[in-house]
Amino acid sequence: MLFLQGGASTQFAAVPLNLLTGSGKADYVVTGQFSKKAAAEAKKYGDIRIVASSEDKNNTYIPKLTREDFRTDADYVHICFNNTIYGTKWDYIPDTGSIPLVADMSSCILSEPVDVSRFGVIYAGAQKNMAPAGVTVVIVREDLLGHANKLTPSMLDWKIAAENDSMYNTPPCYSIYMLKLVCEWVAELGGLNEMKKRNEEKAALLYDYIDSQNYYTAPAEKPYRSIMNVTFMTGVEALDKKFAKEAEAAGFKNIKGHRSVGGMRASIYNAMPRQGLVDLVEFMKKFAAANAK
Repeated sequence: MLFLQGGASTQFAAVPLNLLTGSGKADYVVTGQFSKKAAAEAKKYGDIRIVASSEDKNNTYIPKLTREDFRTDADYVHICFNNTIYGTKWDYIPDTGSIPLVADMSSCILSEPVDVSRFGVIYAGAQKNMAPAGVTVVIVREDLLGHANKLTPSMLDWKIAAENDSMYNTPPCYSIYMLKLVCEWVAELGGLNEMKKRNEEKAALLYDYIDSQNYYTAPAEKPYRSIMNVTFMTGVEALDKKFAKEAEAAGFKNIKGHRSVGGMRASIYNAMPRQGLVDLVEFMKKFAAANAK
């Protein structure tokens, strides 16, 4: 486990520099903006194939893949496990056989248990669920260390970071300390099983309301709905803008959806209390009653 700097976006380059050194091939699955950026960065370093994409439906689902979909000689397979902008999450871990699976878990890490043994690399920026921005956690299977491209900058070489206990240079001490406190908090609550239970209950408050009426819709397909990011809309752009403005005034910050999706997005990470969802649903009911289409 490495504690690095530069955010998950820096790992878009670090991943191919450390792993793309066998066949020089890697398979990427594009399910949103960040996996698309990761693939674009990796293309600078080798033969990158987009094995599947959900862009045909504006990233509202997760493609179903089997081991046969991946090149047998690929150095790794890359996915983004939760898609903040589009409100989707992988509902399964793809079977990549002996090919290392790499996952960007920036927006869902610590939200529920994960079988780490199924992955070769997991990386995540801290600022969603772990700590203030500044530290990036990278979990690397030990046999994947020590194969970096000879031109890899020392600051991006995972083996150098591991050999120096993540202190090749001065680490982001405050963010690492805050991560320690957050991990202790999660443990005190009952661990990741309890965190998953809480997060599913929070998300259900919002999804159940959306599904029970016809004023708002949720674009993400049900099997792939994120419990961290809930996207929804009225279907009328002017009303969506009015909703975002009035919600901001009522204390619901940054609820306007990303421009590629529109509508609204409620990010309900670990620190968001259940009452926040209760209050949001109540606001949504009042807005719908006052703004009939």
